[in-house]
Amino acid sequence: MDGSVGSTGESPVELSEKYGPVFTVHFRGDPVMVLYGYDVIKEALIDHADEFAPRGPLPLLDKINKGKGIIFSNGERWKVLRCFAPTTLHNFGMGKKSIEERIQEEAQYLLEKLQDTKEKVHEEIDRVVGRARAPCVADHGQMPYTDAVIHEIQRFISLIPLALPHSVAKDTPFRQYIIPKGTTIFPVLTSALYDSKEFPNPTEFDPQHFSNKDGTFRKSDYFVPFSAGKRICAGEGLARMELFLFLSTILQHFKLKPLQDPKDIELSPLMSSTNNFPRPYRLAVLPR
Repeated sequence: MDGSVGSTGESPVELSEKYGPVFTVHFRGDPVMVLYGYDVIKEALIDHADEFAPRGPLPLLDKINKGKGIIFSNGERWKVLRCFAPTTLHNFGMGKKSIEERIQEEAQYLLEKLQDTKEKVHEEIDRVVGRARAPCVADHGQMPYTDAVIHEIQRFISLIPLALPHSVAKDTPFRQYIIPKGTTIFPVLTSALYDSKEFPNPTEFDPQHFSNKDGTFRKSDYFVPFSAGKRICAGEGLARMELFLFLSTILQHFKLKPLQDPKDIELSPLMSSTNNFPRPYRLAVLPR
């Protein structure tokens, strides 16, 4: 689009600086459009949600999944599954006490197996929850700093740096271009999660990225670890609940201490084809 490149060895950052936020690379000779930056990702996946909703090809996973399941299906099959999934999650207890209690049980199981993040998180948990009961979803709104820490962890690790491919359902006008029907689209989610205009010092772990000056939680549209638009992860709500209950339950009872100077821990991730994984290191789990 803004530029067409082959196998140059350049990173998405370098390509976006050279060609702009919309550019084309070629995989196996096929053109693939890359979206780099929050503004262009939002414009495509949210403002033009219908046109960019189809799932694009991913040959290895297509061979394994054969276009089945909510993540990889398209057309009428995907529409049916997309309606089915939230209903099924709700029937199984999503948003109800039953699934919350199940997650609390799983968190308790972790406690039995394990027996700084920040002292501020411990203080907030002690003040809101105490030690006599397990954290629950109702506590979430009263724990803005803990919520900010969880969001910053997800932003910082950028677990899925490159969203699964989309494609366009028809010839689509986009900015000053016409994107041909069927073109594969790759949104680079890290480009939004590490946007320095939204998150000062994005390569530093800082929960203040999600905290207002008065201590309240700061919501950001740039927070897209679950992608955005019609293909946003259907299990986002459940994942958010699990992250809050697991982390707050663990930190309610334990301090987590690395066995080496934190400055010596290598934070650059181990990368796979689609995911970033933290490097292993040893950790002490100390009762509070």
